[in-house]
Amino acid sequence: MSVITIERKVLEKNDQLAQRNRLFFEERGIFVLNLVSSPGAGKTSILEKTFLELRGSMRAAVIEGDVQTDLDAQRVAKYGVPVVQIVTLGACHLEANLVQDAMRNLDFTGVELLFIENVGNLVCPASYDLGEQAKVVVLSTTEGDDKPLKYPSMFLNSSLLIINKIDLIPYVNCDLNRLKNNALQINPKLRIFEMSCTTGAGFPEWCNWLKKKDVSSL
Repeated sequence: MSVITIERKVLEKNDQLAQRNRLFFEERGIFVLNLVSSPGAGKTSILEKTFLELRGSMRAAVIEGDVQTDLDAQRVAKYGVPVVQIVTLGACHLEANLVQDAMRNLDFTGVELLFIENVGNLVCPASYDLGEQAKVVVLSTTEGDDKPLKYPSMFLNSSLLIINKIDLIPYVNCDLNRLKNNALQINPKLRIFEMSCTTGAGFPEWCNWLKKKDVSSL
């Protein structure tokens, strides 16, 4: 019982800070997406391809979360977007206070879109609100089509699903229709994008949605 109580208090404090973050973003008209996935699903590659597609049309910024190194931040910075790296030193998720600290080191002048790339993990990040408009869960076809059933909380708490690496479907044990059905079984409201960073498939649709900032469709 005491463990549950402690966890509840931690989450309540996090939610309070997340709401402050959300108000900050709303006051400035910044659209914020929290990217979540297991390691290697392709979150950073999706950001790189997205910035190429959006070049000149939207000013974006990134908060990167990782357990070690700033390698992902280095990759993203090459595209000319403001980026701050959070190194969690082993912690398996980002929390609202860490995002708040990172925000103090970002120049939000003219920024319309903020991506928070969470630590690679399909468990803990599902429970933590960071102040985003929506969670975007990224799932690669190489992980199989049963992931939504094995990690239902993440898919239930997300508003969008990006199925990445669709170009590899002929070579991996993944049924695309079964994957989508499993995800929609957990969360019938999921907005799904099918994408490939290698071929560029799905990126025009994804970027058009970003430009509209259409949270009403979620």
